[in-house]
Amino acid sequence: MAKLNCWEFEKCGRHPGGMNVKELGVCPAATEKRAHGINGGINGGRACWAIAGTFCKGKTQGTVAEKMGTCLRCDFYHLVRTEENAQFKTSREILKIMGEL
Repeated sequence: MAKLNCWEFEKCGRHPGGMNVKELGVCPAATEKRAHGINGGINGGRACWAIAGTFCKGKTQGTVAEKMGTCLRCDFYHLVRTEENAQFKTSREILKIMGEL
């Protein structure tokens, strides 16, 4: 089974070519190339909790620190954590890979 990216799971339509791009813009997770491949995702599609400014549950999120509480309660976050198991990359690991730490 293919691994879902956040925009597929949430059906937000904010990926390039998505139905909500014209109105809401492209989500940073969908274009964050430094996160490509992390947790098996396309760009930041399976690392969204470590990418600032994502659009979740109808609201633009802030910095990684500001949104972490919301992300830790997110069904998609828990899905990726379960699917990746021991290979799961945490926010800290993702930020290091992206050169943010």
